Amino acid sequence: MADTSDTRTPAQIEADIRRRRETLTETLDEIGVRVHPKTIVGDAKAKVAANVDHTIGRAYVQVNRVVSEVRAQFVDEEGAPRLERVVPVALVVVGVVGLLAFSTRRRKG
Repeated sequence: MADTSDTRTPAQIEADIRRRRETLTETLDEIGVRVHPKTIVGDAKAKVAANVDHTIGRAYVQVNRVVSEVRAQFVDEEGAPRLERVVPVALVVVGVVGLLAFSTRRRKG
């Protein structure tokens, strides 16, 4: 059989009860804060913001990678332009702009 005798004094028992009440009060206050609608909304907003930040960060890295790859196509290791690639692209761009300008002039006249 378990020994059920308590060797504490009534003052010790009262002190234990007081400490337990304080602990329970703190716990209930914390629960009240956690389930408060403003706290729930704030937590949800923080999660959304974190996900958006993460997504934007991943997009930034991806765009930076693509820009670096395109730049590597048109610039050599020393930073000088690769004319064998720049000139044809420039000619195509000038041709497309010229065709667009010509087609819009023709429609007006």
